[in-house]
Amino acid sequence: MAPLRTCRASISRAGTVKNVCILASRRCIGSFPKASYTNHRINMDILRKILCQKNTKFKKVWSKHSRAAINYVNGRIYFANFGCCYSSIGNKPKQLYEMPRCVKSEKIEDAMLCECPLGEPLPQSSDYTSSLIAITAHNWLLRIAADTGETLQQVYLGSYRKFRYIAWDIPQQTLVIKSVQKNCISENQPNVMFYFAVFNVFPLSLVGVLEIDKKVFGLNVTDAMIADGILVVMHSPGLVRLYSFEQIAKECMQQKCVIGETCSWRGETGTVGDFPFGIPCNITLTERPPILFEVPCLENAFQVGGYPWHYIVTPNKKKEKGTYHILSMDDHSLAKNGIRDMKACALEPDVIHFHPDSSERIIHFEPNQISVLRLKELHDDAYKYEVTEDFIIFATRDPQVDNQVTFTASGRMVKKRYNKLDDDPDQETFKTVVYEDELELLIVVAVTQTDIEGKAHVDLHCNETGKILKKITLEESWDVTHSHALVFDRDTLIHIEERPNHNFSCYVYKMQCSSDDS
Repeated sequence: MAPLRTCRASISRAGTVKNVCILASRRCIGSFPKASYTNHRINMDILRKILCQKNTKFKKVWSKHSRAAINYVNGRIYFANFGCCYSSIGNKPKQLYEMPRCVKSEKIEDAMLCECPLGEPLPQSSDYTSSLIAITAHNWLLRIAADTGETLQQVYLGSYRKFRYIAWDIPQQTLVIKSVQKNCISENQPNVMFYFAVFNVFPLSLVGVLEIDKKVFGLNVTDAMIADGILVVMHSPGLVRLYSFEQIAKECMQQKCVIGETCSWRGETGTVGDFPFGIPCNITLTERPPILFEVPCLENAFQVGGYPWHYIVTPNKKKEKGTYHILSMDDHSLAKNGIRDMKACALEPDVIHFHPDSSERIIHFEPNQISVLRLKELHDDAYKYEVTEDFIIFATRDPQVDNQVTFTASGRMVKKRYNKLDDDPDQETFKTVVYEDELELLIVVAVTQTDIEGKAHVDLHCNETGKILKKITLEESWDVTHSHALVFDRDTLIHIEERPNHNFSCYVYKMQCSSDDS
């Protein structure tokens, strides 16, 4: 497991040079081996320091509205079900391509961006092209050139089940396409709930297609997923079981199938990946494979992370909702201070997850505070590990304001006083926290309701210390009843809003430096 860890010392801001001129000179003369510097890291250091200067502002430079979902992936904004693409690099977004309109039955359902690995020989020149891997409504898997929209490769998955969702098994290496859940009884597959089609991406090649059969995994199966080489199966009583997908594929593959080659399968012969033959379900189980790990948890909420490996669950009891336990995967032992129960009184539940920066930390996100926690190994103690607080980010609230009120929202006075919610709209409330990996920043959105609309500001915090470095006020209102997504990518801030009746908006802000030092 050790190779999965990243060396935080090499990118920590605590010991880096604060002078931009020195950083710029280092960039010119090259890296210093002892400092573990790279030119890219130095460039990001410089950008971060410029970004956090007082005279650096963020200005809204572009907006666009749509009746279909809007997606952002690595410098590209997608509209019209991924059929129209804009590059967000530059002063303003610029259209890269727009595909011909297609009928609803052929639209792209889901997609994700694949970036070519460096230094690896690939069989065809087109394999080096950054591409969008997309699944269509009529079960075609497409590889689309990210900058031109040209279809580079297409694979037909088959007609035995509708495939809709695409996700990484191992980022930029192996992807998983998941079918919709079967709700009605079928004569051909009466117990198969899901199918998973697994592919390697460079070049695009088939690993296999796995079925999740209730006869094998249990009649109470409710959901399943594949991630990091692990098959995760969820059960209705609140039970999560983990299996090795690699072992299942190795031992239960009925026949090796190669895209573009002829295959005979159950009395039919065709070309793998061509219409109408598609791709056979070539990984089938007759009995349940060995269980690697299982744990009971409320609503099947289960997360793994940290080093050594720990997991976060809510005990499988309704009264425990809102309580999180942090335990070791080695022996299920609870970490010291490993029960997180903030007793928040809010409409939206608090959220806890492992920090995406591979620092073995944990982010506990609540309406009025964000706690960044750390797992610490103990010696000569009854506990093996302890959960400690790295830092806490608090919402700005007036301590003099009485949290107990005597008026309802309509203005009617009530005799009995009651407490305000922690996410009451008339006080500053955290709505989201995002990690910007290249700049080592935590991006926090805070919203306050003023009169009839919500006003939001985006705060940039140091990922190592939690110190606030910059505050950016959004020009558009932030309606707390709508769905929002916020992306911060180097010098670009993107706010995507979903309003009722399939109305979507995208707002783009760009960093601008002025000569005014005020």
